[in-house]
Amino acid sequence: MLLEHKVAVIYGAGGPIGGAVARAFAREGARVFLAGRTKAKLDRVAAEIRSHGGVADTAVVDALNEQAVDEYVDAVVQQAGSIDISFNLISYGDVQEPLTEISVEDFLGPITTAMRTQFLTTRAAGRHMINRGSGVILAFGGSGPHTLPGLGGFKVALDAIEGLRRQWACELGRHGIRVVTLKTGGVPETLPDTVPGREDIIAGIQQAALLNRTATLADVGNVAAFVASDQARTMTATDVNISCGAIMD
Repeated sequence: MLLEHKVAVIYGAGGPIGGAVARAFAREGARVFLAGRTKAKLDRVAAEIRSHGGVADTAVVDALNEQAVDEYVDAVVQQAGSIDISFNLISYGDVQEPLTEISVEDFLGPITTAMRTQFLTTRAAGRHMINRGSGVILAFGGSGPHTLPGLGGFKVALDAIEGLRRQWACELGRHGIRVVTLKTGGVPETLPDTVPGREDIIAGIQQAALLNRTATLADVGNVAAFVASDQARTMTATDVNISCGAIMD
């Protein structure tokens, strides 16, 4: 198994993508620690993992709270002995409106949230990974030269994550710690039926793809498990494009 004997912390593990990643990590042998804001969602993911023989622990954690993040990661290391993988998948609460119409607060909201949570969770894990001389930090979303009108601060937040990823990769690389971003261009399965214009959004994602398919939740989990594994040990300071060609590098 790709992640046998690995310890992985997944923030936002109660969401569709976080749950998919958690299941894939557990399937590949990792002990997964599931963090999020809603205990019931975390417990459902953990129960599914355990039903297939995996090991999963859950905790309600505010990934924007410095003390909460530091104490949680310290507790994971004390309980499991190490932290090998940290993957932050929390949502950023973005408001998507044209820049000429959006408020300053709504524009800056996702940027501030993304920077704060990604910095805090990476720093907390990195401090322990440095002592071991190894580890993997994963982020999700990615960036690129293309954008669309009306996204507010969301795309800017993704660009900022890439800048932060480069800085972390530069500073943690000498300690054997890898930092990688996954980007998809959109996963139709993550869109609830109640989202306005859902069918049009999905059609846009499908039309942008160069292949006759789009990324699925299973795809995200499978690729994340590979990137987090030692088989991808040469990969750092980069993003992994699983957009089916919707995002060109």
